[in-house]
Amino acid sequence: MNSLRTPEERFVALPDFDFSPHYVEIADGDGGNLRVHYLDEGPADGPVVLLLHGEPSWSYLYRYMIPVLNGHGLRTIAPDLVGFGRSDKPTQRSDYTYQNHVNWLRATIVALKLSSINLVCQDWGGLLGLRIVGENPELFSRVIAANTSFPTGDKPASAAFLAWQKFSQESQEFPIGQIIDTGCSSDLTPEVIAAYNAPFPDESYKEGARKFPTLVPTSPDNPASADNRKAWEALKKFTRPFLCAFSDQDPVTAGGEKQFLRDVLGCAGQNHTVLTGAGHFLQEDCGPEFAEIIATFIATT
Repeated sequence: MNSLRTPEERFVALPDFDFSPHYVEIADGDGGNLRVHYLDEGPADGPVVLLLHGEPSWSYLYRYMIPVLNGHGLRTIAPDLVGFGRSDKPTQRSDYTYQNHVNWLRATIVALKLSSINLVCQDWGGLLGLRIVGENPELFSRVIAANTSFPTGDKPASAAFLAWQKFSQESQEFPIGQIIDTGCSSDLTPEVIAAYNAPFPDESYKEGARKFPTLVPTSPDNPASADNRKAWEALKKFTRPFLCAFSDQDPVTAGGEKQFLRDVLGCAGQNHTVLTGAGHFLQEDCGPEFAEIIATFIATT
């Protein structure tokens, strides 16, 4: 599996991002290895908070939340998914499958020897993280789901989502920073938009970002549907604390928390919350507030 690696100079002097990079090698599933980048901040012996980003962002998304969580004595691990951030980027769009992403994320968790994980998952962070919770529940102490879903393809996709899929495949340029700006209720500065663009020097680095929208199960016979249905059955029986923290200005995932609240046993009795004034990327719009909600949830459950 051939891959690209973004030059390190692309990550110099990014706004509010004074974190040291860490790397781990994992198998790519094709006889080679991939280098995965992650942030590791806070006390080494603190409870682990695994911060998973989605499409088309990277660990930069959590820069406002990490110091708050560390201040509560929590160790924060924020990996860049394969194809994003400082992680390696396979060059063929066909390399990016739902199952490969699950395998790569699970391999990262195993390589970092993480256990008793407090999972924070947003967007594709949920589609991948919740799959692993369903398949390996023993690894997790708590789950915080934010502006995400765990689809099986048994419900029809919205017209808006199908339009997004079409755009991702047909647009001549995939403007990642602008896409994230559009998904926020606040206006990102040009410098922050540039930071989201930093991992992608040109279109050849964006195959993973381009592929993600097409991997969401939108029909019952999607290649990931059967495994997601199986994982859902396990998720329903997950009795450890499970918190929904969705925002009120995200048309992408509006109402997505209802299935978790209805079906996941660990949701019972939790202080589920709606973050007001925040768009899809609530980490940008109300990151410190979201971090305080996470810290309180961990401390009180």
